Parts: sequence; structure tokens; C-alpha cells
Amino acid sequence: MTHRITPELASRFAAIAMGHVTREYPNKLDHVLNGPADAQSPSALHPIFHGSFDWHSCVHGYWLLANLYRRFPHLEAEGIRDLLDSQFTPKKVAGELAYLSRPNSRGFERPYGWAWLLMLAAELVRHTSEEGRAWSAALAPLAQAFAERFFHFLPLASYPIRAGTHANTAFALALAWDYAAVADDWPLAQAIAERAYRWYGQDTGCQAWEPDGDAFLSPALIEAECMRRILAPEEFGAWFTRFLPDVGLERPAALFTPALVSDRTDGKIAHLDGLNLSRAWCWRGIATGLDEPEKAVALAAAERHLDCSLPWVAVDYAGEHWLASFALLALS
Repeated sequence: MTHRITPELASRFAAIAMGHVTREYPNKLDHVLNGPADAQSPSALHPIFHGSFDWHSCVHGYWLLANLYRRFPHLEAEGIRDLLDSQFTPKKVAGELAYLSRPNSRGFERPYGWAWLLMLAAELVRHTSEEGRAWSAALAPLAQAFAERFFHFLPLASYPIRAGTHANTAFALALAWDYAAVADDWPLAQAIAERAYRWYGQDTGCQAWEPDGDAFLSPALIEAECMRRILAPEEFGAWFTRFLPDVGLERPAALFTPALVSDRTDGKIAHLDGLNLSRAWCWRGIATGLDEPEKAVALAAAERHLDCSLPWVAVDYAGEHWLASFALLALS
């Protein structure tokens, strides 16, 4: 069966996110203390993004809610609208901006949280309702601050990071590219394209030594999905043939085999459900740039990965605070 987002599944995802974006504890801060006065609660440090166990998960929890509110306007509408009205205000955005201005906040949430904040901002730009435009306008200064950080950071980043976790640069570029396109930020788009060409343009014969034990991204597939977004279709086809020449034969086999998740109450092991979901997202995206029979092979791989992890997005808070966002990516 081909998995898709239905109103019923959207309602389930929305309920999950509504249950954690304002849940302050437990909380894993990315926070440097410059002195005793900096020992504050998550909500004092982050007026908006203090829930969902960590800052970046809270950001993409709000992305999920904003995305579903736009696509299913009658779904949980009152609760989502009231929440976003209360959170996306100029005063609270100013509080998030103030945190960025602190000493030692230069690398805060780089690059994963940066990318998700821009993804949220891009989603709000897509809203045409009066309240959606108000949310977008309120968040815009924070989005601009992170876009500027990206723009100034990319020329300094001599090397890519190919990890399967938060530091992965291809994932960050892919999400930031969406923002640059929607927000008409062409200097940022040019900087992203230049860095992607430099980092990944000459890659060939990917061995795909994965997964590792706590990965939630496929270094191989997210690189390919990043390049699919940035390259022209004919350029992507040629690049992908060099990068993964044996996709039609389902090789490397690791990319076609869903990861085994042995303990969903362990936060690191639960990452592997995210790996399966993000691989499904990548395979579906990559498939749009392929011809048959490789396209069918990619789509079949996506469905296998969804079969393995879509039912498990809310088993334990270790995964519940973030997995629905990756499921929505995969189904979108």
C-alpha cells in the first residue's frame, strides 16, 4: 500500500504535537552559562521554543502544527490557532532574538536548529489566512537572523559534515533551500548552491556505510535529496548516476533495508525510527528525479521504511517529542 497523509493521521499527529510543544520538562538545553544569572529555566530562556524536550524539536513541532493547519484547515483548528496566536507574538520573538545575542550563542543550534527554524518560517509564508500572515510577520525577524547566520557561516565551512545526526550539513542545506526559495532570499540560495556544489558535486560511488547506532538521517540519501533540490533535473540525473550507480539493483543494500529498532524507550536507539522515516522522505523525493525502473525501486524502498516505523511515532516520549514531524515529512 502507498502511505499518505489522511485527515485521521493528520489529527493524530496534531494531537501528539499539541501535547508536547508547551511541555517544558524533561528538557535538554543547548545552553552555555556565562555566569550564575544564566542558570534559568527553559521557558525563561526561550519564550516560544521551550517544550518538546529540546529547542529544535519544539521548533519542528510548531512546523508540524502550522503545516497541518494550512493543509487541513478544519483539523484541531481552534486549538492550533489559539496556540500559535499566543506563541508567535513580537514580544516572544524578541525574547528568542535576545537569546541569540548572548555571548557564546554564535553556534547555538547550528546547523540543525537553524534549518528547522527556517523551515517553520517558510511554512508560515505559505499561509494566506489573516492569522497566518500575522504569525509569519511576527516570526520574520527571527527567521532573518538565522538566514543571516547561515549566509555568513557557509563561506567559512570548508568541509561538509556527513554524520547521521544533527550536525549533518546536507539536511540543513535542503531545509534552508526551501526557505530561500519561498522567501525570495536569493543571496542565501546562491550561497547554499555554491556550498553544495563544492561539498558534494564530485562525490561518486557512495559506499553507504550506515546506519550507525543513533542515526536519524542517512548521510547518503540526504546528500542525494539535497542535490536533487539544488541541481537542474538533467544535472541531477547525471550526478545521481555517478553517486549511486546501482540503485536499480538495490545496492548498496543498506539503503534499502530498514533499520532495526530494539528499544523505543532509549532516546538514542529510538533515533533509528527517525532514520527509517527520513529515508522514506528522501527516497520519495529522489524518485521525482529518476526515470523507470529506478523510480519504482526508490518508491518501493520508501514504503518499506514507512511500514517499519510509521506505526511507532508515539510509543514513548523518547521518540514522541519529534518523530511525528519526520513522519509528516515522509508523507508530504
